[in-house]
Amino acid sequence: MPDRKDELAGNLAKVEERITAACVAAGRKREEVTLIVVTKTYPASDVRLLSGLGVRHVAENRDQDAAPKAAACSDLPLSWHFVGQLQTNKVRSVVGYADVVQSVDRPKLVTALSREAVRAGREVGCLIQVALDAGEGGRGERGGVAPGGIEELAGLVAGAPGLRLDGLMTVAPLTGEYAGRQRAAFERLMDLSTDLRRAHPAANMVSAGMSADLEDAVAAGATHVRIGTAVLGVRPRLG
Repeated sequence: MPDRKDELAGNLAKVEERITAACVAAGRKREEVTLIVVTKTYPASDVRLLSGLGVRHVAENRDQDAAPKAAACSDLPLSWHFVGQLQTNKVRSVVGYADVVQSVDRPKLVTALSREAVRAGREVGCLIQVALDAGEGGRGERGGVAPGGIEELAGLVAGAPGLRLDGLMTVAPLTGEYAGRQRAAFERLMDLSTDLRRAHPAANMVSAGMSADLEDAVAAGATHVRIGTAVLGVRPRLG
């Protein structure tokens, strides 16, 4: 598939240029930002091509797509991130392949992840998903815990066997005070990360920014950006 490989290589090069330029503008080193390619809806063959092009981190948001894809690519040197809202009945499957779950947002999920990680003999990294559109004590439109719930949830993850507290994740909200204000949203996440690291110094991962707003995320201080469309293209609608 030389055409697809060339297409992906060209797209990766453009994304790399954007990340590098954003780092320069922010006075940061390029190696401070890790690219995660979100491969949802795309086939295992694309993941294999991406790996050959040097990609080391891939993300999925649906277990029914991710599990067979991860199995088909188990020979590749990849770290798999689960970034979607996760139901507890999918936890056993997800723990089988995910190195990091970026969408931890409730105590029941922490308990389930811990149980399955211990059963599988694995250590799973966890990010607390922060919902900047959530009311105090509530959950966000796309999942996530309100900022006021981070401390309790982080403590549960940090104390859970089989789990490792890695940091925070957010998706730029579509509603509320941060709607349309991605830079401000990501800066708020960085403030929350600073607070978290006072109690958990090793939890220094900050996952924010996607294809449309990666520059804002890098400017704010994100350590990881999750890029799908800009690398893989816009998938045609089915039917």
